[in-house]
Amino acid sequence: MTSPLRRPLIAGNWKMNLTLAQSVELAKAVKEGAASASGETAVAVAFTAIPVVAEVLRGSSVRLSGQDCHWEAQGAYTGEVSAEMLKDAGCQMVILGHSERRKLFGESDEQVNRKLGAALKAGLTPIVCVGETLDERETQKTWRVLETQIAGGLKGFAPADLSKIVIAYEPVWAIGTGKTATPAQAQEAHLFLRGQLKKLHGDAFAQGTRILYGGSVTAENVDSLMAQSDVDGALVGGASLKADAFKRIMAFKAP
Repeated sequence: MTSPLRRPLIAGNWKMNLTLAQSVELAKAVKEGAASASGETAVAVAFTAIPVVAEVLRGSSVRLSGQDCHWEAQGAYTGEVSAEMLKDAGCQMVILGHSERRKLFGESDEQVNRKLGAALKAGLTPIVCVGETLDERETQKTWRVLETQIAGGLKGFAPADLSKIVIAYEPVWAIGTGKTATPAQAQEAHLFLRGQLKKLHGDAFAQGTRILYGGSVTAENVDSLMAQSDVDGALVGGASLKADAFKRIMAFKAP
């Protein structure tokens, strides 16, 4: 079970799914489920749904997140959304560096780093994602990839700047594939990442930073994942679109 220093966080990433009406319906179910949640809950919704979901969640403990942001506050960046815009629309959090952003849109550690600065300046809690591909795991590059992504993503920030940051470990080979890292594999990676955080900013920072697991988390496997000492929550994709499954994940049981 996670350290008492770190409150568990279950974050649902809705990705590019759901109409406004569907988003409202699911947000109402998540709000209802928050009463029996085992920790903190957040949902990352499509940009278009942020205002209507913010209205549903108003006054509840569920936190609202964007799925990405641009590093500039404003300007000629057609199709982009700034951190300030997310904040203004009702968000408290934002996902940065998701593997789909890295893989499909060529997002680099440098860009993640710049987005992190923008999110922090806007007062958002960043969820910074890292993780290796199947090829990188099979060629024994996992630790090098994680070290590079953490160092590059957090470069230039002091521990005080990063007091609210959340890290999400996403083995890319387990996202949307139905494959899940075993609890032992997840714990091993999370422990390594905590070691990298310690190397960067000291033990107190490392012990106080939440590290979520993301990669085909389900109602069936969440308990065994959350039983690991360095797994502080989950970044949930597909299962977060199903109200009953996500409510069970929110109410995970771990020793």
